[in-house]
Amino acid sequence: MIRINLLGASKPRNKRGASAAAAMEMGEAGSPKLKLLIVVALVASLNFAYWYSLDKQSKSITVQMASAEQKNRELADVKAKYLERQRQADSYKRRVDVIDQLRAGQMGPVNLLNTVGETVNGTEAVWLSTMKDQGNSVAIEGMALSTDAVANLIQNLQKTGYFKTIEIKETYQDESLKDMQAFQFTLTCEKLKA
Repeated sequence: MIRINLLGASKPRNKRGASAAAAMEMGEAGSPKLKLLIVVALVASLNFAYWYSLDKQSKSITVQMASAEQKNRELADVKAKYLERQRQADSYKRRVDVIDQLRAGQMGPVNLLNTVGETVNGTEAVWLSTMKDQGNSVAIEGMALSTDAVANLIQNLQKTGYFKTIEIKETYQDESLKDMQAFQFTLTCEKLKA
């Protein structure tokens, strides 16, 4: 009987050749389409896993962003309250500074009057008729019973430490008083810088 092999594979002649042919046939398992389909399925599954991971990260970032925006709104409210209180504190501080400045300015003339008043009271035979505060200096006019009393007044004013320099502008004997000797004087006292 004649056999025709239509498959193109030769018939093994011995047992050893049969196992080699079987291994060869097993090595060629599947067609190229099947291999391509397996590769595509593997790539698709890896791609899906990567997409799933990125989607999970995206949702996590979205939740974190919403939480951060909520916290930002809360902090913005706190910041607005802080800035408002800071403006109120600055306004209050300006008011207190103005009041302190006015009090200090109010004390300047009082201190000047107290200093000059105590000095004149401590100097015998001297009376003041006018005292004018001219900013950096003070003009004092008055009457004394002697020129020594005027000199004592100048010396006592220098001892107060309130004035930088004290100058006599003029002094003369008052002729209108007949029954006693009196001298009219004018002093210019330059204040120390405060």
